[in-house]
Amino acid sequence: MLLGLKEITVQSSFEVQFRLFLTREPETKKNPTRFLKVAESHPFGQKPMFRIIVALANIILLSFPSLAQDRQGADMASGQLAFNNACRTCHSVKEGDNRLGPNLYKVLGRRAGSLPNYGYSPAMKNADFVWDKGKLDQFIAEPDAVVRDNRMKPYGGLASADTRAKVIAYLESVTTGQ
Repeated sequence: MLLGLKEITVQSSFEVQFRLFLTREPETKKNPTRFLKVAESHPFGQKPMFRIIVALANIILLSFPSLAQDRQGADMASGQLAFNNACRTCHSVKEGDNRLGPNLYKVLGRRAGSLPNYGYSPAMKNADFVWDKGKLDQFIAEPDAVVRDNRMKPYGGLASADTRAKVIAYLESVTTGQ
C-alpha cells in the first residue's frame, strides 16, 4: 500500500534529484507494527541510502554559505566573554568611558599612558612604548613585569595564553571595527 510520494530536488554541483517512495507494510503476526520503509522499486536501485545521504549532505552544506564567518563570530563572542570576565570590572571598550582603568577603545596602536582625561600612574605616563599585540599580551600576563609601579592592583595577570589571545582579538576587533 503506497502511503505517499515525496520528491526532493537538490540543486548543487551534483544536480541530484531523487524521489523517495514510502510504503507501509500490512500488520501480520510476524510484523505486528506498521512502519515505513523505502520501497523495493526505488529508482536508484540497490543503494538508495547512499544517494540520500549525499543529497542531504549537499543540502546541509549549501544552507551554510560561510562557516568561517560563524566561527569568527563565535571567536569574537568568546573574546568578549573573556574580556568581560577578566577586564570589564575596571575597563570599558567604549570611547570616553573611563572607569577605574582607562577605556581600551582603540588601545592597539596607542602610546601607553597617553589617553586624555585619565589619571595614569607616573610609571605608565613615562612608559615609552606603543601598545601592540605582543606588548599587550605581556602586560595582561604580568603587568608589573612590563610597567613597574602601575595601578593595576590587585590584578596580578591572566595566566592562560589562550584567554589572553581571545581578549587581544576582541580588543583588536574593537580597534578595527570588525
